[in-house]
Amino acid sequence: MSYRSLRQCIDDLAQTKQLVRIEAEVDPSLEAAEIHRRVYAAGGPAVFFANLRGTQFPMVSNLFGTIQRARYIFRDSLEGVRRLIELKADPQRAARQPFRYLAAVGTALAMRPRRVRSGPVLENQTQIDRLPQQKSWPLDGGAFITLPQVYTEDPKRPGLDRSNLGMYRIQLSGGRYVPNREIGLHYQIHRGIGIHHAAARERGEPLRVNVFVGGPPAMNLAAVMPLPEGLSELRFAGALMGRRVRMIDRGDGGLPIHADADFCICGTIDPDKLLPEGPFGDHLGYYSLAHDFPVLKVDHVYHRRDAIWPFTVVGRPPQEDTVFGQLIHELTGPLIPTVIPGVKAVHAVDAAGVHPLLLAIGSERYTPFAPLQRPQELLTQANAILGQGQLSLAKYLWISAANDNPQLDIHDIERFLTHILERVDWTRDLHFQTATTMDTLDYSGQRINEGSKLVIAAVGPPRRTLPTSIPDDLRLPDRWSEPRVALPGVLVVNGPAATAQAADLERDLEDRGASTIGGFPLVVVADDSSFSTASLSNFLWVAFTRSDPAADIYGTGAFVNRKHWGCHGTLVIDARRKPHHAPPLEPDPEITRRVDRLAERGGPLHGII
Repeated sequence: MSYRSLRQCIDDLAQTKQLVRIEAEVDPSLEAAEIHRRVYAAGGPAVFFANLRGTQFPMVSNLFGTIQRARYIFRDSLEGVRRLIELKADPQRAARQPFRYLAAVGTALAMRPRRVRSGPVLENQTQIDRLPQQKSWPLDGGAFITLPQVYTEDPKRPGLDRSNLGMYRIQLSGGRYVPNREIGLHYQIHRGIGIHHAAARERGEPLRVNVFVGGPPAMNLAAVMPLPEGLSELRFAGALMGRRVRMIDRGDGGLPIHADADFCICGTIDPDKLLPEGPFGDHLGYYSLAHDFPVLKVDHVYHRRDAIWPFTVVGRPPQEDTVFGQLIHELTGPLIPTVIPGVKAVHAVDAAGVHPLLLAIGSERYTPFAPLQRPQELLTQANAILGQGQLSLAKYLWISAANDNPQLDIHDIERFLTHILERVDWTRDLHFQTATTMDTLDYSGQRINEGSKLVIAAVGPPRRTLPTSIPDDLRLPDRWSEPRVALPGVLVVNGPAATAQAADLERDLEDRGASTIGGFPLVVVADDSSFSTASLSNFLWVAFTRSDPAADIYGTGAFVNRKHWGCHGTLVIDARRKPHHAPPLEPDPEITRRVDRLAERGGPLHGII
């Protein structure tokens, strides 16, 4: 079924028993988010909040809470979109299998946005403080829109085809914003809106912005799709809906408005005004702190008569945005080899916060006539991966050669890391980029957007057998304790509390020479080795969100040769929390107790959480 509105989607989910309705009054500040997190963690249904404190509008969350429900929502269009993507990857398929791709013609026709004169979204107007003031975590700086579709056009070449629709954070309240007149707009580096904002600043004029909330679910997925520059998200949304996106041409010089959205906030970004935005609990599992970001001056707030406010909650993975990632991979996976020749697969590891850790499988074709001795083409491919859109925000990239194991599954994370650790040579296979850009939400660097990257590339046959237990004669530095095995070849230990003083672990390794520590090629120093090894998810989160490669990597037998850093023994990652790191996300215990009561017998969440 191709939904024309959010209401139609919700009614369908309710009819098929994929949605629970809560009639009891719920506070949109913290309580709704706690309910959402608990239901999502239980693999539960979408949640409709009929009675929200402080607002007339109902809310809905967890629409995409399971991959099965996400596929159900797009069940009539996913196959057509997949086939269009297959044709993009290999245009000759149409000639070889013409009947398979007949349906793709209709999908392609739906990709052209349609201009209209009016639509349901313009039926009513309201103001910012009457919208649901949804807050997710106790230290959040105010209420936020967590599923916004932020629409802009290129000031130099306006038009629907050169528009950008992105999901950027919108702060509705708190901070130093003038109530009902100003809201915060946080976008990260390498985002499409940044190109439009830069063009407006060059011209010395405000950037017009429309923020859509709600509407057909296809608009949300289109807003987070990593589409190539020049391909409008409106076109992709049309393909997902199976019908053309209707955009209202206002005729007053303002930007077009999505006719079928539930809400639309219209405004402009002053080219020179910045205000602190945040803090905000984000997808790495920590707060992103308050920093200066653009301010949106609000001109109008429109909404349809039966408007529903959709929201999600971000935090330490997995969360609902994990499902977005799964769906995106299912759709775009076949395109990877066409975008980066030689690369077979790329996996942004959700448990590590997505951007901190990438895994990739490439090819070694430079010397087919001789046994491989070292990574060669893999390094070219690694640089290409780190030059691709949001992949450029990756902090760690582990890349292997398909030639070594054609059956290696990039989504079997433990086996993939084991494959690399069996083959890696720490004297040559570590390739750093220092003093470069880092994800805005990653606080392991010393300053916002500043940090380093590390490529670990390994080829050839295994060079070592990985230990899977702690040897009886293990000798650790005096300040290290509580050793535990996380994975084959990976040891996690407790270290002393980190201080602002740099390189304190280097001194712990001074008497180690070039030997390995207990035969382990990789040691991670953490604050709590028990927590860090309790699950693969915990290990990935601790090791890769709490370290900046250039600052936090050490080794036994370390050396620098022609500005190349390596080590002859064990590689050590310092994954302790540092004084400059952002605090982790913790729920409010009182809110948790309130939600517990909703799960008691007779409550709306009984049997769900």
